[in-house]
Amino acid sequence: MSDWSLYMIRDGHGCLYTGISTDVTRRLTEHTSGMGARALRGKGPLELVFQLQVGGHSQALRLEYLLKRWPKWRKEALLRGECQLPELQ
Repeated sequence: MSDWSLYMIRDGHGCLYTGISTDVTRRLTEHTSGMGARALRGKGPLELVFQLQVGGHSQALRLEYLLKRWPKWRKEALLRGECQLPELQ
């Protein structure tokens, strides 16, 4: 089983993109080069602002799904350490 990470990238417009990967450094390089998610193409500079190792693929997918539905103000609170991700069973 690979260790999966949940990550957030801030684009040049201040928007937050959420994703999962087993290699966040490689994934950020792909996003920066334009080979990653279409949502980030042409929106640089890109900055990795959050990374959390979460364990298995299933848990990573569930946390990504949850975080993508949070409003921006709540994601910003997570980045500032004012709130936490819920524990998943």
